[in-house]
Amino acid sequence: MAFRINHNISSINTQRQLENVNRAATKTLEHLSSGMKINTAADGPASLVISENMRAQVTGLNQAVENSETGISMVQTAEGSLNEVNRLLLDVRQLAIHASNAGVNDEKMLAADQAEITNALKTIDRISEVSQFGTKRLLDGSRGANGVTNGAGLQFVSAGSNTRTSQVEGYAVRIDQVATKSAIFGETALTQEMMDAGESFTVSEGGKTVSFTTTAGESVTSNLNELEVKLNEAGLNIDLIRQEDGETTTIGLQHKEYGSEFGFSVASTTAGVLSKVGDVTDAATLGKDVRGTINGEEAVGRGQILTGKSNAPNVKDLSVRYTGSEVTPEDQIAGTVSVFQNSLQFQIGANEGQTVAVSLRNMATRALSQGMNTESGYKSLSEIDVTSFQGAQDAIQMVDKAIEQTSGERGKLGAFQKNTLQSNLNNLRVSAENLTAAESTIRDSDMAQEMADFTRNQIMLQTSTAMLAQANQKEQVVLTLLAG
Repeated sequence: MAFRINHNISSINTQRQLENVNRAATKTLEHLSSGMKINTAADGPASLVISENMRAQVTGLNQAVENSETGISMVQTAEGSLNEVNRLLLDVRQLAIHASNAGVNDEKMLAADQAEITNALKTIDRISEVSQFGTKRLLDGSRGANGVTNGAGLQFVSAGSNTRTSQVEGYAVRIDQVATKSAIFGETALTQEMMDAGESFTVSEGGKTVSFTTTAGESVTSNLNELEVKLNEAGLNIDLIRQEDGETTTIGLQHKEYGSEFGFSVASTTAGVLSKVGDVTDAATLGKDVRGTINGEEAVGRGQILTGKSNAPNVKDLSVRYTGSEVTPEDQIAGTVSVFQNSLQFQIGANEGQTVAVSLRNMATRALSQGMNTESGYKSLSEIDVTSFQGAQDAIQMVDKAIEQTSGERGKLGAFQKNTLQSNLNNLRVSAENLTAAESTIRDSDMAQEMADFTRNQIMLQTSTAMLAQANQKEQVVLTLLAG
């Protein structure tokens, strides 16, 4: 056993152990007081980086939850306004049907119907103008994709939230095939002998059938007038076409709507008057849908409406109507459509690019039921007039289109709320919960474990302090040798 006085190795060793224990006890106190086992980067550099990234995601998810909830409130506000527009349109339709009862209505009754319709249309315009969420107007067309066209026969119909804003010159439109109507034309001329013999016609369209037999003694013109009345009364979307050549008259039937999805069938007693074989039903030649491209990208036609396909990078959901009768020459275009995108954008995720958009259409009466083919020549719902029988009939058609557009807009918003915002909200809450649990595992203290470590460190601190005293006392035995 060696005895030294210059260096007390036992004391130095004990001091080192005491310092380690004191440091551990201090760190345990820090963990217990903060509730976290990573308070500085030195506590776990890799764990700190991971947990900070997780914290950023958690705060982003929590904000996205609030964003989605606010978005739902906005959608509900817009849908509530659309519900009132829908109710008003139903009232207008009822009034138009009342005005169509021309057999009993007088001028004063029709004027009263028109006055009430005018008032309802003004209310719809007011709703479209004042409906807003905060300071944002919702139904005046400023929160959607709008467009204008340049070219004979071209009309802007609609654009979706995925349609991109066009360049200054707009998107070029080419027409490779014009839309036509389903039709059938007879070659055999009608005669008075056929009328007297009782020529019969059977026309079927849209699940409705009209059977008509000519009246003996009545002229060809009178019988055709009666046939035309029967077709209208039965609600068939069929026009009777008369082709007169001198004193002979041949007839044809043509659907009122453009496109391949509208068809009908006919039969006539005499071969060639309408059907090729007497008393045998013939199907009318189907109409054609418009075909072409927008901005050189694929588009699908339906009647006169040309719409950018879902895989089109720029013109997805962009719809234009072509009412012209000629296809586009190879080195030319039919016209252009300029698009201005101002759809509502929602940040529904914690990261860049996790956004969705919804476009709200203009619900003013001047923007509803555009592009309809009516005998009264109405260009929009705002022009309907029920003071005449034909005007009232056409008004019903215009209102039906407006109801379809309004209901479609409500359905779109409902689907956006349910399948996008609400579903995303549920997913965000689960994600935030799980990510918070993962971050807690990395960063939070296990209080039971830390308390156990704290108790151990306290005991070790007391023991180390006592041993330091003993180590300092032990070297004093050297004094005994010196005193000897």
